[in-house]
This record gives sequence, structure tokens and C-alpha cells, in this order.
Amino acid sequence: MARVWFHLIIGLLLLSPVVFAEEPPVPPITTSTSYSLGPVQVGNLSAAPIPPGNPQSGAKIELGKKLYFDTRLSKDNTVSCATCHSPSMGWSDEGPTSKGIDGQRGGRRAPPVSNSAYNPLQFWDGRAPSLEEQAKGPIENPVEMGNTHQAMIQTVGSIPGYREEFLKVFGTSPVTIDQVADAIAAFERTVVTTDSPFDRYAVGDDGAMTPLEKKGLEIFNGKGHCTACHWSGHFSDGRFHNLGVAQTDPSKPDQGRYDVTNDPADMGAFKTPTVRDAATRPPYLHDGSEKTLEDVVRLYNLGGGPDDANLDPLMVPLQLNEGEIKALVAFMTRAMTSVNPEVSNVKPIPQSELPR
Repeated sequence: MARVWFHLIIGLLLLSPVVFAEEPPVPPITTSTSYSLGPVQVGNLSAAPIPPGNPQSGAKIELGKKLYFDTRLSKDNTVSCATCHSPSMGWSDEGPTSKGIDGQRGGRRAPPVSNSAYNPLQFWDGRAPSLEEQAKGPIENPVEMGNTHQAMIQTVGSIPGYREEFLKVFGTSPVTIDQVADAIAAFERTVVTTDSPFDRYAVGDDGAMTPLEKKGLEIFNGKGHCTACHWSGHFSDGRFHNLGVAQTDPSKPDQGRYDVTNDPADMGAFKTPTVRDAATRPPYLHDGSEKTLEDVVRLYNLGGGPDDANLDPLMVPLQLNEGEIKALVAFMTRAMTSVNPEVSNVKPIPQSELPR
């Protein structure tokens, strides 16, 4: 009898080799402890947060999109939100700093609108607490749109097509600056870049990234020290850091976050930008002083710029070799670039097609 049971068990083992040979599936990197070196590990983006006071609707988003591309919000009808935050330029501009009315140049690079819904604070110095407040700023900035809120509202409110749409969306009249800001912010919250090779890899598609890009991700999470500031699905901590970037004009230094907080610890500190789609919007840093991603990596490899007494303590020499620099740049260049057509294929609305 024992001999019969022995042969039966052997037969079952031979008939079911997969059951006993199969290895457990490799967990996606969002749950893998090997990729959790940052304060919050990198991974896929969650849904964009929506403030209770400004719920999304299709009509509001469409209205906000029209306002976003409308140059009539500016004093001389030449500048729109998209002038400095163009879909074709990674939702930023050609830089190094942004150009407003009368050809004036601002002192900072245009931060991307893409994924800005995930920023707890807006602008390089964090002076705006929401997308709604951010949308109001450029309108009355003398270097950007050069208008006033009152004059802009008079212009928009004088356009029958806009009056009709605002009444449909908000149910009240006349048009207000808060309504304009709410609509623009609602559109901007739809500009979320997902479906990059990294995002596919993060949920288990091992072939989505090349071996070189995988090496770059390993460096990003390890020796490159990148996740000290570029973490979570947004690839940014939303905080402010001094990288030791040399002042463009030492006689008029840009004090960054300090101008908002008056805290000496914030002197020369600027918000951490997202790494997502970074390859689509050179040049880099708050002043556009680094032309390529490789230039940025080399700055970090040195431990930041020289001779800055307020250099962030997270900035330390990395000692990356040339191969490691190449891998890290490869990861940020292709693996972090979205192929989401809902965002990458957004086209400007021609002025002739805007409300009249």
C-alpha cells in the first residue's frame, strides 16, 4: 500500500510542475522595499486633489481652458497663461526666464503647469497657497500680463460669449476675479502627466524601461541622493532648498523663499520642481541657468554651487562616475516623459475661436 501511495504522489508532482516551480510575482516598485530610500518612495501619481470650494465640472474646465489661452487677459492683448506655460514646451517656455508684455523679462523660469495640482504651494517661492491664488498673480504682475484685476474683469465681462459661459458655470453675474481664477485652476488640474515608461514599470511592466534606465532609477533612489527631495508620485517634496546657484545679478540677489517668510533659513531657497517630463522643458533651475539635464546632474554631483553660506545640508558631493551620470540622465530623459495623449496632444485654442 505504501508503494502505491509513493507512486501516486510522484505522479502528481510530475503532472503539476508549475505549481511547485512557480516563483511569487515581483511586486511593483510602489510596494517594494528596495525602492523606498526616499522619505516617501517614488511611484505612480494618485488622483489630483480637488479643493471642496472649487469642484470640477466639464463646463468649468472648458471655460478655464479658453481663459488659459486668451491673450485678452493681459493689458495689451499679447500675453496669455500659455505664453509662459505652453503645452508644446512641457507646459513651460523656452526660457531661460519668462517674457511678458513689452518684451520684458522676468527674473525666474516659468515653472510647469503640468502636475502643479500636486504642489502644496505655488510659484518658485511658494507665495501662493493654491492654484486659484496663483492664477490671479500673473494678471496684475507688471512684467507678465501687466493688467489689473478690475480691468481684466471689465474686458472679460464685456464679451457676450464669456458672460453666457460664466453664468452657466457659476450661476451668478457679473464675472468676478475669483470665478476667473477658479475656472483656470480647474483646467490646470486636468494637466496631469501619467503613463510614462516609469509608470508602466512601476506597476510591473519590466520591459517598459531599458537596462540603462533601470540603472538610472537605482541611482536616483540610492547613490544619486535624488529622493531626498524628489519623492512620491509627484517626484517632488514641495519644499524649498538652496542649491548654491550663483546669482545672475549679485547687486540684486534673488532671495527666493526668504522674501515670503523672512526666515534666514530660507535665504536663496526655491521649490523642488517635479522630475516628471523634465526633459521636455529645458533649461533648468529657477533661473534657467543650467542648459541640460546632464548639467543639472553635474551640479548636484559637485554638491551644489560654491560659496553659499546657506547651502542646503542635503546638498553633498555624490561622486557619481561618468557611467552613473549617463544612466541617471537616461532615466530622467525618456523613462520620466509621459505619453499621455490627453496632455501631450493639447493644442492652443486659436484667438479666432475664443468667445466673442
